Amino acid sequence: MKVIAALLLLSVSVFAEETARSAFERGVQMFFDAKPKESVEAFDALLKLEPQSKPQLWQRGLSLYYTGDFKAGREQFETHQTYNTNDVENAAWHFLCVAKADGVESARKVLIPIEGDARVPMKQVHELFAGKAKPEDVLKAAESGEGNELRNHRCYAHLYLGLYFEAIGDDAKAKEHMVKAATDYKMDHYMGKVAQVHVKLRGW
Repeated sequence: MKVIAALLLLSVSVFAEETARSAFERGVQMFFDAKPKESVEAFDALLKLEPQSKPQLWQRGLSLYYTGDFKAGREQFETHQTYNTNDVENAAWHFLCVAKADGVESARKVLIPIEGDARVPMKQVHELFAGKAKPEDVLKAAESGEGNELRNHRCYAHLYLGLYFEAIGDDAKAKEHMVKAATDYKMDHYMGKVAQVHVKLRGW
């Protein structure tokens, strides 16, 4: 009986793991399909199975942002900060959620400080969100490397410029930069997909 019980417990454990994995994959795919509400539902299903994975689940924060649940998005990025303490992107998305909910000045006051994120052009992106740099500084920093590396830097620069301009209410510039990130400098990684999803959801 003990052997049978152990086997049953192992089977349940394996099933739960597979279900959590499939829930995560569904959450990602729903987001890529520009269905953020369904994406959040999938990520929440994952958290019911593995609540301890919440600090790692930055993808859920992005989906929450696009559903307009900025309070929950902010909380997700604050939770992720405990897991990944040196990521400008997490600080940026936290800023975006606060800006949407409480205004840009409030977002600047609680901007998460980040030191040592060496990815191009993340230092300048953080300074821009802090009000200490200009959009031109982000674009200039992105002009490094060549080939696919340069394309990737430009994609990130225009993605975060698009998000920044949307946060401050300049929709024309937001569209200009986000379309560049999604088309001119299109990338197939997660953040490249974010630009493409953003453009689709905004009808650009």
